[in-house]
Amino acid sequence: MVEIVKYGATGRRKSSVARVYLTPGTGTITINQRSFENYFPRETDRILILEPLRLTNTLGKFDITAKISGGGSTGQAGALRLGLSRALVMCDTENKPTLKKNDLLTRDPRMKERQKPGRKGARKRFQWVKR
Repeated sequence: MVEIVKYGATGRRKSSVARVYLTPGTGTITINQRSFENYFPRETDRILILEPLRLTNTLGKFDITAKISGGGSTGQAGALRLGLSRALVMCDTENKPTLKKNDLLTRDPRMKERQKPGRKGARKRFQWVKR
């Protein structure tokens, strides 16, 4: 019986959540049962996501399966990058200093500010009228 090793991690950014699973393989990337190029059509998002793999020289060594929910395309790309970085650290702890030095293990704390009562949005006030 052959045991399949699977590494899983979670990445978050803004309101996006990405659950990432790494299995040793040929380098195929599947996101929500869709291909990588189909799910992220913008080249900038794809470069951003593959950065942890390039830095650790593991491009093409793992099959990546991800389930992403919430947020927009850039937030989802950031969440996937963080989840991928955390999964790479789980599979080999020697990757941690490289990823940490390039600031890939830090979660982006910026979130949408809540809407306050008596206002139109988080900060916008109604127009002041003297008379």
